[in-house]
Amino acid sequence: MDATHDSPPQAPRRGRRVSRSSASMADVARLAGVSSQTVSRVSNGYAGVNEETRRQVLDAMRELGYRPNSAARALKRGEFRTLGVITFSLSTTGNVRTLEAIATAAAAEGYAVTLLPLAVPTQDEVRGAFSRLQELAVDAVIVIMEVHLLDAATINMPPRVQVVVADSDAGDRYTVVDTDQAGGSRTAVEHLLGLGHHTVWHLAGPEDSYAAQRRSDAWQATLTEAGRPVPPLVRGDWSAESGYRAGLELAAREECTAVFTANDQMALGLLRALHESGRRVPQDVSVIGFDDIAEASSFLPPLTTVHQDFAEVGRLCVQAVLRKLRHDDTPHGTTLVPTRLIIRESAAPPGAQ
Repeated sequence: MDATHDSPPQAPRRGRRVSRSSASMADVARLAGVSSQTVSRVSNGYAGVNEETRRQVLDAMRELGYRPNSAARALKRGEFRTLGVITFSLSTTGNVRTLEAIATAAAAEGYAVTLLPLAVPTQDEVRGAFSRLQELAVDAVIVIMEVHLLDAATINMPPRVQVVVADSDAGDRYTVVDTDQAGGSRTAVEHLLGLGHHTVWHLAGPEDSYAAQRRSDAWQATLTEAGRPVPPLVRGDWSAESGYRAGLELAAREECTAVFTANDQMALGLLRALHESGRRVPQDVSVIGFDDIAEASSFLPPLTTVHQDFAEVGRLCVQAVLRKLRHDDTPHGTTLVPTRLIIRESAAPPGAQ
């Protein structure tokens, strides 16, 4: 019998030659001298097949070039063990590191990842991505983008596909995992005020970014609660080049002694602009970034910055979406991953030597 306990394998039965491109389970069974049921059990990794039989079946698969039909097995089980990830940018540090963490966490749970990158962050592109999901074998989707792009009424979610969103404020409509943007920003501003700066200027991210808005809101609220003046906001687009352009503007303001920058890349451009303008960091201007990219400790001077745990965000996204797969009635909500301030050499009391 070829059930739980296999009898010793028979000698392989040699028969007709089979094309490697057309080998079937029956062909493998015939060559290995076992039943199709045993081949199926080996293909699906079930226990109860003795090792000699298993090796014989695997040898026959290799000889014939047979590959188990994973799609058919998935349909039979009702799952594909694949997660889709939709994101519109692979150029930002946060998205790349979050995606890497998602792939690692998914693999640890026995899931593969299918990436659907968007060319531009528009509702048409998002609709197209969800349409493509109808054709792909995915069990759930993790979305790394601004949530307003999901608000288009014409977006049709694939049936029974669960969705988790990273970097969003949509906890009432989707399950959300995010960094504590506000908490990290508050810590940065309070640190600069604690060093003795009268106020803190802010180099913000793009206007349509949820993360940028959360950080600038927290900057303003912290200054207001401390009874400090709120300087005019200066805006960039996350790039070092935009930080450089904004930095030239800030360097021309003698009253600017401290800047909280919404990400480390813009802080890099700001540092260059301050240096070229003859403003020393941190003696004349203190600078704090946000992200704690790998290169932050190699900036000149090494950058004080808010550390985001992208690995934890990715892990929790996978954990949340698998929980929803296993329990459809899991309520929506938001999980915030704490930040911490990494103190280096780019921030000091005003006038420090």
